[in-house]
Amino acid sequence: MPIKVPDELPARRILNRENVFIMNESRASSQDIRPLRIAVFNLMPNKIETETQLLRFLGNTPLQVELELLQPATYKSKNTSEEHLLKFYKTFEDVKDEKFDGLIITGAPVEKMLFEDVDYWEELCAVMEWSKTNVFSVLHICWAAQAALYYHYGVQKYEAEEKIFGIFEHTAADKNHYLLYGFDDVFNAPHSRYTGISEDEIRKIPELSILSTSEKAGIYIVGSRNERQFFITGHPEYERNTLKNEYERDKRAGLNTAIPKNYFPNDDATLEPICRWRSNSDLLFSNWLNYFVYQETPYDYVKEISKEISKEISKEISKNVKNDNLTEKRVLK
Repeated sequence: MPIKVPDELPARRILNRENVFIMNESRASSQDIRPLRIAVFNLMPNKIETETQLLRFLGNTPLQVELELLQPATYKSKNTSEEHLLKFYKTFEDVKDEKFDGLIITGAPVEKMLFEDVDYWEELCAVMEWSKTNVFSVLHICWAAQAALYYHYGVQKYEAEEKIFGIFEHTAADKNHYLLYGFDDVFNAPHSRYTGISEDEIRKIPELSILSTSEKAGIYIVGSRNERQFFITGHPEYERNTLKNEYERDKRAGLNTAIPKNYFPNDDATLEPICRWRSNSDLLFSNWLNYFVYQETPYDYVKEISKEISKEISKEISKNVKNDNLTEKRVLK
């Protein structure tokens, strides 16, 4: 995909070496098409690493994408330089009056905390509420998936007996769903989390559909039935050495973290990990962009989404004043 990113973004050099098609601003402006506007609300500690991982997948379809990087205003990152954040990132306050075709909310290493105790919880809630009217499709990853399911549907998380850590086999609960189009019957995905969500609780919510599960790792993908929200409990964006780096970090911190499952050859952490998930991760992101963003978003998105917002407002007004027809007509007019 010709993906438009700032010329000086560190990810650009890495992706150029990998032959990911990165487009400069002058070339992008000369194309007579409307690029897809994708925002990334990046909650991960190492923001440069996460940017690169996501851009690698967003840059693998024929669609032109214009990226907007967002960070919380209510939390100061300790692992990314202030210079990088000031140069390449905006906050929600900067974009709250804008419309986006798609939004990705990343995971964050805060899953053992109560949602309400997270420093930027209120800001994240504002972003998730805003996404219902200003974004056409939202992809929530790992902790963000749990946070969004809790915020939108009241789904509680539970703490696992041990860290769900490694590469796990998954199957599609709905093989005909476009998000999983082209997937093998059994496919792999990385997980790195201490908490999970209950399949029974999800099944009780009529607005949600389970799309993929794992016998060992539990629910992997949940989608809203209107196909505007997707919740992914794993990390499809991870690259070959990400779990290795996390494992070594935990060891240095003195944590008793078990070796990632199905990751190192013969469970030998001195050997290079085997990447078993790259192809289906490519499919996951390209299917989302194609079927749920590009194919569904109106060309004049601002105009169309305004119509949808007006409809929702009208519904609320009708509910509130249904017993007073004169007032209702006056307000709707």
